[in-house]
Amino acid sequence: MGKFHIVREGYVFIFGALAVAVFLGFLLGPLGAVVPGILAAYFTYFFRNPDRVIPADEDLIVSPADGTVQDVVDVEYDDFLKGPGTKVIIFLSIFSVHVNRSPIAGEVKTQKYVCGRFKPAYKDEVGFENERHMIGIENDRLKVTVTQIAGILARRIVSWVTLDDKMEKGDVYGLIKFASCTEIVVPKNVEVLMKKGDKVHGGETIVGRIKD
Repeated sequence: MGKFHIVREGYVFIFGALAVAVFLGFLLGPLGAVVPGILAAYFTYFFRNPDRVIPADEDLIVSPADGTVQDVVDVEYDDFLKGPGTKVIIFLSIFSVHVNRSPIAGEVKTQKYVCGRFKPAYKDEVGFENERHMIGIENDRLKVTVTQIAGILARRIVSWVTLDDKMEKGDVYGLIKFASCTEIVVPKNVEVLMKKGDKVHGGETIVGRIKD
């Protein structure tokens, strides 16, 4: 089993639940600590950031998130790509790893935050209506966009990067708290290797390959 770390945003939930467990344990006895103890264990699991083996091949684009591929659709025009592309939509359940990773090595050239609604992350319209944060990453070979989208349980998107920040492929750059969705749009010179229903792991599973 690989090592994993806890993202810093998780500590307030973990230690908060542990504090409640201790308080209720003293007040009500051991049974009083059961539920908050279980919550502390779940928060530790939820905010995990496992080590991943990142493919070195520069032609490969990796998944920006863990979860299940909800759909793969053509995009007629993407503002950042300045042309058509292919969008892969990844649904994250409350049991998925919720950190986001850079699908390519490159520089953050654009970002946009929209404070939207909080519909369930599996709904088709969430990418247009829900709270979301998009970044555009570029290197000398291609551009991609990645959008973090909040779900019905999520109330905050976390991003640790800003304009002109440089990232290596697979670098952790953000987090969506609780059930959510992540979208990646790649240009048409990328052969998309994912399909609907695939189980994917951020930083490891291949989204696609740059065509020769």
